[in-house]
Amino acid sequence: MSYSFTGISAQTKSLQKSPLLSEASPESVGISPERLARIDRMCEEEVANGNLPGIVSLVARNGKIVLWKAYGMAENQTGRKMERDAIFRIASQSKAITATAVMMLWEEGKFRLDDPISKYIPEFKNQQVLKSFQYSDTTWTGEPVKSEITIRHLLTHTSGIGYGIIDSDERFKMIYQKAGVTDLFTTEKITIAESVKKLAKLPLHFSPGEKYSYSEGLDVLGYFIEVVSGMPFDKFLQTHIFDPLGMNDTRFYFPDDRAARLVAVQHKVDEQWKKYPVTFYDTDYPVKGAKSFFSGGAGLSSTVKDYATFLQMYLNEGEYNGVRILSRTTVQSIMGNQTGALFGGPERFYGLAFGVLSPEGQDKGGQGSAGTFDWGGYFNTSYFAAPKENVIGLIFKQTQGPVNDETGWKFRQLVFQTIDD
Repeated sequence: MSYSFTGISAQTKSLQKSPLLSEASPESVGISPERLARIDRMCEEEVANGNLPGIVSLVARNGKIVLWKAYGMAENQTGRKMERDAIFRIASQSKAITATAVMMLWEEGKFRLDDPISKYIPEFKNQQVLKSFQYSDTTWTGEPVKSEITIRHLLTHTSGIGYGIIDSDERFKMIYQKAGVTDLFTTEKITIAESVKKLAKLPLHFSPGEKYSYSEGLDVLGYFIEVVSGMPFDKFLQTHIFDPLGMNDTRFYFPDDRAARLVAVQHKVDEQWKKYPVTFYDTDYPVKGAKSFFSGGAGLSSTVKDYATFLQMYLNEGEYNGVRILSRTTVQSIMGNQTGALFGGPERFYGLAFGVLSPEGQDKGGQGSAGTFDWGGYFNTSYFAAPKENVIGLIFKQTQGPVNDETGWKFRQLVFQTIDD
């Protein structure tokens, strides 16, 4: 497939041309096959023991995939087996993709990171921090913010914006629900513009820049991308990131021909894996409903291969297969400590798109080498990538509710012990 580099279908041609992610022997990239087999056994045992319904895992080094395997079931009640190309709801793994799109526009000189968001979305002018709240009728009072929310605040979860239905503060759950803010994903007919404009009128947890608090900031940035680029958010991601990188199975919503590959979200009922019911959202949102809400913080679905491609672009310092998505100088800023001591303590910090491991975190053990960046998703997906070792690890599951799942920490620990060079 070819792309026009004069229009909007890709970023730019690169003077570099890394190879496409492809499968190779572990030995060819300094990975011990015997040690790699420990990951395979661990995944098989977790499914066999009933701790998880199904898993897809992928390990790559130096741009070569050395483990890519499916385990168990994609949907137990229908007997549908898990396949390597299964599509998962990646929820908060959407955030890094949205942040990347923001930084692509930043590279074009469209804005500065410390610009106030109100310059582009005027509804964010004159914001207030929550001062008092009445549980009886959900009315509230506020006091003026000390400083305005900037684009950098939104990228780093230091804006003071809350997270509605999953917020740790019950008051914000009630305020957001009353205002009709859409927090995560939905089958309802609503747009991010409508939701973000409602959100802009609501109080903040704290004045921007004072603390770290996981937030809907990336949803705000999804609408910001529409304003700055003049394109619908989903089309911007498709033409500027997904199509150029060949991420053909990463979308907000899927047509019927790909719906059959979507893994069911399951929970355990009487020791049986069953499809998770409709609660405050319908888990079938990627394949049914209005398909009009593009959540920059939580809305995308993807495969392990697609997301590994996205991560490999970062390990290649912004380039993949001859396409330059970001400059290596921009990647350096994205991976820098943007939050000081506000996030993660001495072992971790937050950049502009990822959580990043510090030298102290490296030395503690089990997490990888310094500079390893990571995140995960609400439905039990996770990833990490280590620039120092040029290693990528992804382990995707789709579960809700109480789950006896230790694969997250085990997988990461076992990936790094495979290095044999």
